[in-house]
Amino acid sequence: MSRDRLDSAAIDEALSSLNGWVLEEGGAAIRKGFKFKNFSEAFGFMTRAALAAEKLDHHPEWSNVYNKVDVRLTTHSADGLTALDFELAKKMDRFAGN
Repeated sequence: MSRDRLDSAAIDEALSSLNGWVLEEGGAAIRKGFKFKNFSEAFGFMTRAALAAEKLDHHPEWSNVYNKVDVRLTTHSADGLTALDFELAKKMDRFAGN
């Protein structure tokens, strides 16, 4: 999967296929907040996402408080968004049941 930075048209197209993800001001990252029934479900989501991130060799910036997980995706080496960010976002949505 390409680690090349996406242009704004490619970002808009990729973002349109996702549910609830928002483009950060400046277009360098996407964000989404996930809410689960409890901490166990949130932690299970993070575990599945962490395994997927390892396989992609692409890791999220995230935080967890009880049943909430806030995620920010960007590709630091490209100084912006790449196909990897959108691939991981799709996997996270699937793991969360979205």
